[in-house]
Amino acid sequence: MLNQLIKQAAADVASPSRRGFLKGAGGALVLGAMLPRTGFASEAAAPKVVGPADPRPQAFIRIAADDTVTVLVKHLDKGQGIMTGLTTIVAEELDADWAQMRGAFAPADGALYANHFFGIQGTGGSTAVANSWDELRMAGAAARAMLIATAAARWSVPASAITVEKGVVRHAASNRSARFGELAEDAAKLPVPQNVALKDAKDYTLIGNPSLHRLDHVSKTDGTAIFAMDIRRPGQVTAVMARSPRFGGTVKSVDAAAAKRVPGVLEVLTLPMGVAVVARNTWAAMKGREALTVEWDDAKAEMRGTEEMLADYRKLADQPGNVATDTGDAAKALAGAAKVVEAEFVFPYLAHAPMEPLNATVELTPDGGCTIWAGSQFQGVEQKVAAGILGCKPEQVVINTVWAGGSFGRRATPDADYIAEAVTIAKAYGGKAPVHLVWTREDDIRGGRYRPLFLHKVKAGLDASGTLVAWRQSIVGQSFMIGTLFEGFMVKNGVDATAVEGASDMAYAVPNLHVDLHSPPSPVTTLWWRSVGHTHTAYAKEVMIDELAAAAGKDPVAFRLEMLKGHPRLQGVLKLAAEKAGWGQPLPKGKGRGIAVHESFSSFVAHVAEVSVDEQGRVTIDRVVCAVDCGQVVNPNIVEAQVSGGTGWAIGHALRDEITLTGGLVDQSNFDGYQPLRNSEMPPIEVHILPSTARPTGVGEPGVPTAAPAVANAVFAATGKRLHHLPFTRSGMV
Repeated sequence: MLNQLIKQAAADVASPSRRGFLKGAGGALVLGAMLPRTGFASEAAAPKVVGPADPRPQAFIRIAADDTVTVLVKHLDKGQGIMTGLTTIVAEELDADWAQMRGAFAPADGALYANHFFGIQGTGGSTAVANSWDELRMAGAAARAMLIATAAARWSVPASAITVEKGVVRHAASNRSARFGELAEDAAKLPVPQNVALKDAKDYTLIGNPSLHRLDHVSKTDGTAIFAMDIRRPGQVTAVMARSPRFGGTVKSVDAAAAKRVPGVLEVLTLPMGVAVVARNTWAAMKGREALTVEWDDAKAEMRGTEEMLADYRKLADQPGNVATDTGDAAKALAGAAKVVEAEFVFPYLAHAPMEPLNATVELTPDGGCTIWAGSQFQGVEQKVAAGILGCKPEQVVINTVWAGGSFGRRATPDADYIAEAVTIAKAYGGKAPVHLVWTREDDIRGGRYRPLFLHKVKAGLDASGTLVAWRQSIVGQSFMIGTLFEGFMVKNGVDATAVEGASDMAYAVPNLHVDLHSPPSPVTTLWWRSVGHTHTAYAKEVMIDELAAAAGKDPVAFRLEMLKGHPRLQGVLKLAAEKAGWGQPLPKGKGRGIAVHESFSSFVAHVAEVSVDEQGRVTIDRVVCAVDCGQVVNPNIVEAQVSGGTGWAIGHALRDEITLTGGLVDQSNFDGYQPLRNSEMPPIEVHILPSTARPTGVGEPGVPTAAPAVANAVFAATGKRLHHLPFTRSGMV
């Protein structure tokens, strides 16, 4: 999603303009630093240090009298492990004992906790560790220095004579020691040191340590972790929404008489986005919704089916589009090529379908604002949207971020859609009780926001020696950036960067490259989906490259390596994955091995898949080998989990998943018709991490793009059949 955003990251983050003290747990003091909103600079101005230039220990660290150290995490943890990862960064520089570390979600405060890549508080684009790496290391190192200075003053000894290890500050010569909790209150009164020494990677004991347990593993095992769905406020009521069955439809008329007779239903509210049923509990709200009679106005609704939309897309693909990149003369090079390979790729709408459906609780407050409990992913957007609905200031909107049961991009919307719904309902209900808005699974799959439907037409040419000399690609698909606050810097000359990322900037050396884009509008609501544009561009690229290797009579790995001479990190993961998978070793009939490699979110990943295909076209994925280079690894177990999870996510959707429309109505409704990969279907996956001391980059999404094309290329190796139309069931594979 945000490679370009990261490249445009702010170079002008100013120092905190003021400081103030906040009371913390156990008598400890916490210092808050007010940080101006980040601006966006040119690609050339990308900063070496991402974030504020000075340490802000007491914006992120709370040390209590009982020696517990709580790190305030400004990003949403929706299962990806950043609560553990970001806490580890602080613990390393602090020289804390892992047993004393805790994590908590930071309050919604863009001045304190902005994502320096976005300019607002929010989580996405696999930016959490990359965004917080410098500021949390500096915070931990500064806090350590302040604890040492406090001990040195108490004991009248030089600070240089004091050591810190596992949460104990010690002066060996006098045999004196103190734990963090004994020093914290006085330490917080000291000036924050502005020049702190950070550890060398060779001295890390916690960063990169595979033995650290996740901070959330106990609470998520025993059920004590609080998710948005668990929130219960005094007198809380539940609301569900009846939304148009067609995207773009609006309410024409409502007969709520039968709904109001359902036991437990309290009120029926007609709102701009649909009809809300407010009830004493979720079941009553759902039954009340079933009893509604709503007439919908489809004048501006999407009335086409999927095949009709694709027919329109094909017409567009044959016309010149907005140019994303144009190097050399692709048309001329194709005309003179010795061999030309053409392919059309189709990628369906896909739902996010997180295990915890969208939900939020809103409680209006006497000052005209509100308090929100949610798995909040874009706090900076949600505060402003809620304030606009209520007519209050953003600071009057308090957001309590809690654990989220998955997102895959769905909880991060440019218009705060489900949060806006919840606040609108609470306002319309008159503040009589806290309102818990619940989306059902059917709400999400039939009327949520999807990975857009995309069509690619690719034409590539080889010279007589089998060298790739030309590549022309036309991409057609909706833009979810146009019309949002991101349009100004993500859409240039009509090109949505998220639609062409991974294609217009592909690493392969192609002297003549042309990529263009059409972004046809539709009322169907779309959004970024785990790994965003790379979900389709990497697939088209890597399957096409495999076809070109076959046409050139070259080994797929050797063919790729030859074109990646200027990209050593891509070569590194490609070689490692091939080596670990036993590339080149013979396989029996009916089996195949395929490979794919790609950069996304500044990380580098290669997949090798081994598959078996029987005579009925049934595909069994026997083994998957992954290699990843994501810079300095904070927690190798989390990296492995994220890459494995991304692999399963990609494969499951590629095998069978799609959202289709008939007459504008969504055909799927729940996990019976839309089936992400089950645990029982997960293939054996090996993840190999390249050691690196480079800055950490993203890992939540980069495991997705290369998994499906590796499987598709393996199917080709086994059967000679190319899979251009996803899911694979569209090509007769089951």
